[in-house]
Amino acid sequence: MLRKTFYAKTAAAVLFGTLTVGTLQVQAQQLTYPTRNITVVIPKNPGGGTDTSTRLTLEYAKKYLPQGIIFVPENKPSGNGVTGLVEVAGAKPDGHTLVMTTVELAMFPHQGKSPVTYENFTALYAPIADPCALVVRADSPYKTLKDFIAAAKEQPGKIQVANSGTGAIYDLATINIEQQLGVKVKHIPYNEGIGPAIAALVGGHVDAVITTPGTAKAQVDAGVLSVIGVMDSKRFELFPDAPTFKEALGTDTVTEMRAWAALAGPAKLPDNVRNELVAMFTAVAADPEFQEAMKKQGIMPGAILGDDAANMLKQDHELYAKLIAEAQKAK
Repeated sequence: MLRKTFYAKTAAAVLFGTLTVGTLQVQAQQLTYPTRNITVVIPKNPGGGTDTSTRLTLEYAKKYLPQGIIFVPENKPSGNGVTGLVEVAGAKPDGHTLVMTTVELAMFPHQGKSPVTYENFTALYAPIADPCALVVRADSPYKTLKDFIAAAKEQPGKIQVANSGTGAIYDLATINIEQQLGVKVKHIPYNEGIGPAIAALVGGHVDAVITTPGTAKAQVDAGVLSVIGVMDSKRFELFPDAPTFKEALGTDTVTEMRAWAALAGPAKLPDNVRNELVAMFTAVAADPEFQEAMKKQGIMPGAILGDDAANMLKQDHELYAKLIAEAQKAK
């Protein structure tokens, strides 16, 4: 009862007054938004991490909407999700059409796959911002990241590293490791997605896979796979024993890389609408029940909001511009 009372008060604050969550304080205007259902485009297939995190976020956010108004999620994976991105970028900026952008938004423009960039959107909240990680079989000869890098230097192009498709984030993360650490591995793309790549590792058909730690959680928990390095500035909470690349190698040269999903509206979203949405999702991010629901899905819940989310999209746009250009030069 106390929790429901807290959320009811929070929702009222989001819509009618001042909401304070942590250090964030938002002064909302008198209710002028939303006035109808909010369509949320998911540019991925049902059942994946982006779809799951979006639907969980909306499930916990719906309590803050006015009575009679709901979120309407729509999966639009065609064109690798570009169709949905373009649709929302061109929608009226009134907050009634949102999209869960993904890290491909930062990648595709530099690969000639998308006409829209972060500049076409107003970033609101990233419920996912998981680092890339290097995963091997538990019985692999590479017990540590140092073992793996040493072997890659001794046997250039021999160690097979699976990814979710050529040019996708995990392939680029592998290229980044090669460039930064002076090694060469054999890229094994699984264009059907990261699931088949992990299955190939479990079956012993490849030596390693680059993925986010949570996608391999079931296999790691079962003792079949092992996370030997995380591409982040800090350890990943779901696997606190897995070291960062910096810790494992004693070097600062590896660029942090993350697979994120960030809810956004069209560019030029009015300030009052943006503020109300950011306040709403700030409350969701702070909800212990939401956090636990995400973790049960193998997803580490993020709390990157408002300007911080916008900065993340901009920074990764710039990161991939450089990384993709360097990768194309190396071909």
